[in-house]
Amino acid sequence: MLKRSLLMLITFILIIVSCTGCKKHVGTSEDNAIIEEEEDEEAPVYTFGFSCITMENPYFITLEQSLRDTLEAEGHTLITNDPDLDVNQQIDQIDAMIADGIDAIFLCPVDWNKITPALENLRDAGVKIINIDSEVKEFDYVDAYIGSDNVEAGRICAKDLIEMCPDGGKIALLESPTQNSVNERITGFEEAIAGKGFEIAARYDTKGDLKLAREAMNEILDEHTDLVAVMCGNDQIALGALVSANTHSVSDMLIYGVDGSPDLKKELKKENTLIRGTCAQSPINLGKNAAELAINILQGNDYEKISYEEVFFITAENVEMYGIDGWQ
Repeated sequence: MLKRSLLMLITFILIIVSCTGCKKHVGTSEDNAIIEEEEDEEAPVYTFGFSCITMENPYFITLEQSLRDTLEAEGHTLITNDPDLDVNQQIDQIDAMIADGIDAIFLCPVDWNKITPALENLRDAGVKIINIDSEVKEFDYVDAYIGSDNVEAGRICAKDLIEMCPDGGKIALLESPTQNSVNERITGFEEAIAGKGFEIAARYDTKGDLKLAREAMNEILDEHTDLVAVMCGNDQIALGALVSANTHSVSDMLIYGVDGSPDLKKELKKENTLIRGTCAQSPINLGKNAAELAINILQGNDYEKISYEEVFFITAENVEMYGIDGWQ
């Protein structure tokens, strides 16, 4: 009996010791699984290029600043070059950007066809191409396009002209065939006025430039004194046409622009101005959205291949809504 009790006691003691050994570290890190928190990986930063038609145009200055503000706020870098209406210079500058190691480029071509060699070089270097504001002709090279609905901008101007001149009349077109954004505006305008009694008395290539537009308008007004309207591919062209019309003492003609620039909106505030209106874009919104689009492309996120920004018509009647001191 004593032997049996002793055996039970020894067994009981062994069980207690065993349990104590197992629970030696209860409540300590040794008792619980240790999960090391992974440090958050820093978001990658990129280098972008910006190349537009000309930095003499306030629209592109505002667009570039919007891009820069958005990108630099996230730690990215933006390299900007001004080709100054010269496509060969634009190609050379893009090659220099490639050598600088850009990851992506925001490109608005001086010449939508002749820019193709730069597109080839960008593709070979693995640089993402965000075609902005005005399309390139060889669109297959492009990763994405973002810009205003330029065809609709032309239609909006045409619709107003038809209401203002229901009997039709002679008109002039100041365009820029090398810039597809302007081509689309003029196309939209021409399609909308077809069969409405209007005659295109003259059309000139102004390359989107104020000075060239003024010179072209001088020639037009020397030959045609009975124009009812002038459709201009952008606001800079419209301002050039206005200077010429004022010099020729024209008092009854409608001038249409596209952009919604502060300079043109200021003209709309003047009494008896020949500027009828501008179909406005928002370079500020375009810049923000283009920057977000480019980052999504580089990070491998989903994105839209083609995106169009809304346009709207500004006249003397509603210019106060949009303000005259800045862009939309």
